[in-house]
Amino acid sequence: MRPIATFSIVARDPATGDLGVATASKFLAVGSVVPYAKADVAAIATQSYANTTYGPRAVQALEAGMPLAQIHDAFVATDPDHALRQYGIVTAAGEAISVTGDACHPWAGGRSGDGWAAQGNLLTGPEVIDAVADTFTRTPGELPERLMAALTSGDQAGGDARGRQGAALYVVRKGGGYGGFNDVWVDLRVDDDPDPVTRLADLLRLQRLFAGPAREEDLLDLTGDVAARALEGLRRAERLPETHQAWDDAAEAALRDWAGVVNVEDRMVDPGRIDRVVLEYLEEVTREAE
Repeated sequence: MRPIATFSIVARDPATGDLGVATASKFLAVGSVVPYAKADVAAIATQSYANTTYGPRAVQALEAGMPLAQIHDAFVATDPDHALRQYGIVTAAGEAISVTGDACHPWAGGRSGDGWAAQGNLLTGPEVIDAVADTFTRTPGELPERLMAALTSGDQAGGDARGRQGAALYVVRKGGGYGGFNDVWVDLRVDDDPDPVTRLADLLRLQRLFAGPAREEDLLDLTGDVAARALEGLRRAERLPETHQAWDDAAEAALRDWAGVVNVEDRMVDPGRIDRVVLEYLEEVTREAE
């Protein structure tokens, strides 16, 4: 069994209850092993010589009312290789622990605080976990962006001593999945890339674009300069003829048709307004196509 030498952070957003895991490693498809989470229960990262039963077992125990300290004690008592394990757990209440077994490859260690736990093994040094923890605690915004910022800081501080290969971001929110049918809000993986953390940040930007929804503060009336910009983009996208100069029902239909093709339909709002993010994306992709 190969060790999953990696660094990770598990965290909870106290404002929304979202739970998530971010991880990076010189390990193929690290996202298939390290992250585990269940909305309104917990997020878990399991690494080093990972025991992938820890995530499901922790969730089941928490749902049964077992305290987090007792869950850790149960892992110690039932796993003869516990000294090889490293894991972080954060609960829906914000309680968190980071555990590093005595037999994990150095540098190995972790930090935890209210609503988060960061850990890593076979790292360039403790500065990696310090960067992850410090960046997370001082970064504002929603949980996916905060986790991504923390992971990026850890990567820039040195990361896995062996190099780079995989990274992943997994965030759960009750009803936050596609169409509201499940709780998986963000599930992004870079399985094999020379710069996986940077690529993961690119994927998060795209996911946030495509998944929407529009925010009220980003909505613009389709009049004046805003309408002119949207019309120009739709003409460049060949959704409107060059002679079309007014925002009307035909332009609205063209916008919605384009949005469905490029997967930003979740950001469509009532006729007569446009999401600023959609307008900027329309301009970006049509300029690139020229």
